[in-house]
Formats: sequence, structure tokens, C-alpha cells
Amino acid sequence: MLQQTRVAQGIPYYLTFVKSFPTVHHLAKAKEEQVLKLWQGLGYYSRARNLHATAKFISEERDGIFPDTYKELIKLKGIGDYTASAIASICFDRPEAVVDGNVYRVLARYYGVELPINSKEGISFFRELAHRVKDVQNIKDYNQGIMEFGALQCTPKNPDCNSCPLHNDCVALATDKVAVLPVKTKKTKIRKRYFNYLVVVDENNSTLLQQRIGPGIWQNLYEFPLLETDKEIELEEVGESLKGIVAVEAPFEVYLYNENQVVHKLSHQHLHTRFWIIHAADKLENGIRISDLHKYPVPVLIADFIKAFKI
Repeated sequence: MLQQTRVAQGIPYYLTFVKSFPTVHHLAKAKEEQVLKLWQGLGYYSRARNLHATAKFISEERDGIFPDTYKELIKLKGIGDYTASAIASICFDRPEAVVDGNVYRVLARYYGVELPINSKEGISFFRELAHRVKDVQNIKDYNQGIMEFGALQCTPKNPDCNSCPLHNDCVALATDKVAVLPVKTKKTKIRKRYFNYLVVVDENNSTLLQQRIGPGIWQNLYEFPLLETDKEIELEEVGESLKGIVAVEAPFEVYLYNENQVVHKLSHQHLHTRFWIIHAADKLENGIRISDLHKYPVPVLIADFIKAFKI
């Protein structure tokens, strides 16, 4: 949960999660929809699916016994180098060095390393460096300490270097490079996408949801029927496209719910979103009561709309 999530945000989710799934066997037996619903709002939903898949593997193939070595941990779905190292060292006292964003920053500044931390060469170098300087005798405290040091002392912006216990030997401080280290190559270009959600409402206050299948964002979550376009569109274009997306017979009324687009920002794409309300004359086949929408796992973008939407 703490991958890509702040601790303060993750704690309530964690407490709810362990209450719902007190053992790995409970999580393994849960339906994916339940897991995704409890994860709703944390984002990066592949983490939840990987967690669920790994729970099934540990429950069914390992009789609930969690592996305790880096080599075995790294094989589990959803567990990479950092997580495997953290679990092995903190939970099982294995001499593995963790390398997260905080550790990258501390090592890059202290040793004056200018290799990009998100390059293949940089990742390999920092991994080797972290292993070379780790405290094998006290590995769990060392790993947690260096991560916390990066979070509280060697902060990304405006660190208090004068009070730092390492300032006498810090290369970045000595060479006036604290503000530029660590180095990171430019981010991937942000892709703009235009989402038009078609919120169909019938006389029974029912609507339609569909599940996102296949790879891509929000896999297996639910959403309203979607019309994705190359640019912002107007009412007439929505009406023309409607019949190809939802089975709604004329007459129907369409209006725009939000004049200003909701811009939902993901790591490599920005979703420019508008919600179109369609009042259908006939009863919807397979309609879902609007009052029941909260039961479905949906992206936070949809969840916010559901909370605010009034018929």
C-alpha cells in the first residue's frame, strides 16, 4: 500500500484491509471486486491485483507460509527489488539493502553521484553502493534509519544541511550540488485523453455501468459507458455517438453535467473528463439502481462524481 502512497493516506486503508482479511487465507478467498473496492482511492490498482494473486499463491501453494529470503520473495507477483529487500531485512533479518527514493537521495548527495537514478546504469550503481555501505549486523534498523533520514533530514527540497550529522563529509554540500542531486532523466511526455462518460438514467432511477477489461488503466474496475475522443466535443456529437455505445431508444434528453472539464492526472496521462446525463424514456435492461452504485469498485474519478450526483 505504501508504494506510491503517503503513510498518512495509507493507514486507514491498511486498518480496514487487515480487519476484512485478518489472514492471508482470507485475502486469498476474497473476490477480486471486494479487494478492489477496499483499495478504491489508492490508485495504481495493479498493486491490489498483484497482492490478491500473491495471497492466493501463498495460501494455496505454500500453505500460508511466507518466504523469508530475497530470492524467493522476488519471485512473488507484484514484489520488486525494493519490496523484497525491505521484507527480507526488516521482517527476517536478512542482510539486504533497501533502495527507495529516500535512499537514492541520501546516497547521491553524500557520495556526489551524478548518474541518473532512473537509468539502467544508475539503478545498478546505486544498488551496488547500497549493498557496499549497509550495516549487516543491524540491517533492519539501518534500512529503516536511512529511509527515515532521507524523509526527515535529507529532504528533496531545502534540506537543513547545517544540522545534518553527515554534513562534514557530504560531497553534494561541499560542491554546492545539494539542489541538483539526485539526477533524474526527463519524464515521459504526458498524454492527453478526452473522456466523455455517458450517465444514462431511466424512470426507475437506474443507470448503466461497465467493467474495464484488458490491459490499461483501471483494469476490472467499473465505469459509466465511455466515449473517448481526440478532443473536447459538444452536445450534438454526443447525441450522434450515443446509439453505438448504449442501447437507448429515442426519445432521450442529453445535457452536460460539468461545464468545466475534470482533469484527472495519472503518472503518464491526463484525463480531461466530462459527464453527460442521458434521461432515457424506457426502462434500462440490466440497469443498476443509482443508490447501489457505491457497492461497485470504481476509479476515484467516478467515485467523486457518484457522491456529488443528484438526480
